[in-house]
Amino acid sequence: MYSIVEIAGQQFKAEAGSELIVHRLPGNPGDKVSFSNVLLSDDNGNVKIGAGGSVSATIVEHLRGDKVLVFKKKRRKGYRKLNGHRQDLTKIKIDKL
Repeated sequence: MYSIVEIAGQQFKAEAGSELIVHRLPGNPGDKVSFSNVLLSDDNGNVKIGAGGSVSATIVEHLRGDKVLVFKKKRRKGYRKLNGHRQDLTKIKIDKL
């Protein structure tokens, strides 16, 4: 049994007991969160699209993604710009569908 759920603007496949890494969510580790935007639900071949319902999860930890370097250059002009970015992420554990 699994569900496709929208979390923080992105779609994830959620199964009971699985861990997902999503964009930063408000709350502290150990807090319970609930997501009500379930797009698809599959129960052993019984597929429901736009089924509704909710998915409950627990925040495991907050972490940061890998560093991404953005380099811009215009040739023969002496223009060079280097930017770095690290995305703030949250690891959640799916409790119940």
